[in-house]
Amino acid sequence: MAREADAFIAHPGGYGTVEEVLEMIIWSQLGIHKEPIGLLNVDGYYNSLLALFDNGVEEGFIKPSARHIILFASTAKVKDGGIGPTSLSR
Repeated sequence: MAREADAFIAHPGGYGTVEEVLEMIIWSQLGIHKEPIGLLNVDGYYNSLLALFDNGVEEGFIKPSARHIILFASTAKVKDGGIGPTSLSR
């Protein structure tokens, strides 16, 4: 499935969702894929996870360039035949 994807977008979810997101981040770091990875951060659901990533950068465990692998948006909309964030942040 990952070979056919144009992007990876995660909605709020549980452990399995977080595991899949982290796997896609790692695959991006390893050069296995170059597709964008996004979190649909509905009602701030992923704020704590995003803070964890930011803390990892501040503490030197995550390279600043790697922090920008994942994108997040609070909403999404369909445009030009695809789904895109209405407010994109890195």
